[in-house]
Amino acid sequence: MRLLPILSIIIFGLVKASTSDDGFCSAPPIAESDEKSKPMYWKVTNPTLSPLHLQDLPGFTRSVYKSDHAVITPESHVFSPLPDWTNALGAYLITPAMGSHFVMYFAKMKDISKSGLPPHDVERFIFVVEGAVTLANSSDTIKKLTVDSFAYVPPNFDHSLNCDGSATLVVFERRYEFLPSHATELIVGSTDKQPLLETPGEVFELRKLLPASLPYDFNIHIMDFQPGEFLNVKEVHYNQHGLLLLEGQGVYRLGDSWYPVQAGDVIWMAPFVPQWYAALGKTRSRYLLYKDVNRSPLL
Repeated sequence: MRLLPILSIIIFGLVKASTSDDGFCSAPPIAESDEKSKPMYWKVTNPTLSPLHLQDLPGFTRSVYKSDHAVITPESHVFSPLPDWTNALGAYLITPAMGSHFVMYFAKMKDISKSGLPPHDVERFIFVVEGAVTLANSSDTIKKLTVDSFAYVPPNFDHSLNCDGSATLVVFERRYEFLPSHATELIVGSTDKQPLLETPGEVFELRKLLPASLPYDFNIHIMDFQPGEFLNVKEVHYNQHGLLLLEGQGVYRLGDSWYPVQAGDVIWMAPFVPQWYAALGKTRSRYLLYKDVNRSPLL
């Protein structure tokens, strides 16, 4: 007879937790002043969408893998030594085992670390989300890459990424599709130096980090959405995508599924999967997007 009062106490406690500021439905609040003092893209390596007590539940993950898309979230990353890199760990996020024709991975570089070379005929794109690295080649040319900086390295180009402290990189690699009389070049830049491009019929802001010219068989887009903005086109196309949410949060539709996403989440989109995004929250959403371009689907 004493079971009902005990159950009532338990249910009342769960309801109170679910509606409190630190309960199931919200993460611990971050003061606005603390938010502004954080470095750029800090949430990529410090996700905040899910409350910590839910993340610690056995088996809990927001990651999803299906035949035409995947959402890879930070709590499911598995880091291991990167082949031919020194003192660096990597987490492979997208690979041909999924059905992609490119590789996307995080590289965490530690004190006195150095990258290896990609395989023969493979091009590489590097984007810095934390820390700083130097890019060097055989001619002793050295470029420093800091947060929000990037580099495109042509296939079979001798180079190394070096780090004296610590850094987190997102890296894309794919086997280059050569065209007669066309060749790519080494490119180093930063997002804030890239011009805003027109997006007819859309509201988001767009920057392209690589030239749109024929030699380049992929591009990297930086797309910004203010809170409440969304894609007007419900996209279905032959291109593949690899996406890293750099800032903010929102909802991504992939196929018939709808996913809450936040900074640090990675998405793979296969050809022709229906896709759509809406930005939520109180700050802008920014994501980095891989897209294959300038090649016939028949190749």
